[in-house]
Amino acid sequence: MKKDELFAELDNIQIDNKEKLLKEYCFEKQLNFEYDQSNKGKPWTDDELKVILSFAPTKENCLLLAKAFKRGYGSIEQIFRWATTDLKTIKSSDRNDDSFILQIKRIYKEMGWRA
Repeated sequence: MKKDELFAELDNIQIDNKEKLLKEYCFEKQLNFEYDQSNKGKPWTDDELKVILSFAPTKENCLLLAKAFKRGYGSIEQIFRWATTDLKTIKSSDRNDDSFILQIKRIYKEMGWRA
């Protein structure tokens, strides 16, 4: 959505929906904005994973964490996905011995979460 379209649409909607529309517009802009991803592809520490898994897996948190850790948005999202994928599914996939996935599952379990 372009800025002109956004403002035209804002004129036609109720005040309650304006905040939601603006948040979506700003989030979309931030997500597409180039930010520092200098740690992309580097290994994760246990402490970093603990911080990530202490957040709720929302779009806003994924973006916040990606920027904070200088990683890609998708990598944060993937950590949340692997953490909640059951071991049976992981063992039946071709990634059943992936050390990163096993690290995520271990941290997730240590934190007391249950998938």
